Amino acid sequence: MIIKKRPWKMIQVDELGTVRFRRNKRAKRLIIRVRPFQPVQVTVPSALSYKEAEGFVRSKIPWIQKHLKEMQNLAPPPDSPLNEREAKRKIINRTEELAARYKLSPSGITLRRQKTRWGSCSAKDRLSLNIKIALLPPELMDYIILHELVHIRIKNHSTAFWKELDKLVGNAKSVDRRLKKYHPLMYHG
Repeated sequence: MIIKKRPWKMIQVDELGTVRFRRNKRAKRLIIRVRPFQPVQVTVPSALSYKEAEGFVRSKIPWIQKHLKEMQNLAPPPDSPLNEREAKRKIINRTEELAARYKLSPSGITLRRQKTRWGSCSAKDRLSLNIKIALLPPELMDYIILHELVHIRIKNHSTAFWKELDKLVGNAKSVDRRLKKYHPLMYHG
């Protein structure tokens, strides 16, 4: 069964510019998405009219503007496209180097394009890394790889996890905050 997405309804909101609205039968509530380098998007449940949805968006203009302003400080997407073969080789080699150095052995490594996370570690110690980490500065790519490698030992984000990661990275939470400015890369390409 092929599900066709309905087209966006574009509504001009003076303080925000063009806002994209789309009805979704499964939506239970109105959802406003503010993403880097994209117009504001609104998912509208069937029970709401576009006029009501627009009114709600207008009531949230200060909140939306605050988030749009925060995103202006984010790193822009790179001009050059991602060379997947080169990126895979770079990430795999670096992961193997770091794993050997710190005696952490993942059961496998999967690389894919993801839009919501930089990486994860399964219960069976398999790392899944976002191929776009190859576009990050080297110290941030290493941080993501080490973050996931530490999950081989500690499967949660407890104090013990952050202490262990600090031993390898030094001030891990500070590096984690720096990484947030690169979040738009996940939406790129």
